[in-house]
Amino acid sequence: MEKDDVLKGIGQRISRRRRQLRMTQEELAARMDVSTQMISYAEQGRKAIRPENLIKLCAELEVSADYILTGRATEPEYQRIAAKLSRLSEGELTQVEQIIDACVALAGK
Repeated sequence: MEKDDVLKGIGQRISRRRRQLRMTQEELAARMDVSTQMISYAEQGRKAIRPENLIKLCAELEVSADYILTGRATEPEYQRIAAKLSRLSEGELTQVEQIIDACVALAGK
């Protein structure tokens, strides 16, 4: 795998999670005490993230470094989702399960 592909994947995951949290690049940069340009470059896959900034990024985005670096969810991500699911009614859980089943089928897994 090419370095550029790795950086682009990392950038896509950062951008997706930031948007899920309804956070702007400016807000994320302020929370991390870095420049908006650093966030922009990271999301575009133009520059690698320094380890100390990766730690801050993961804390602000509430994800593991494994997820940012590889795209693989770890226990904290599953726990975050489980906590959200625990607040749903039985009917809502059934709907979520049907949606998940459809997504799995689409992915061919």
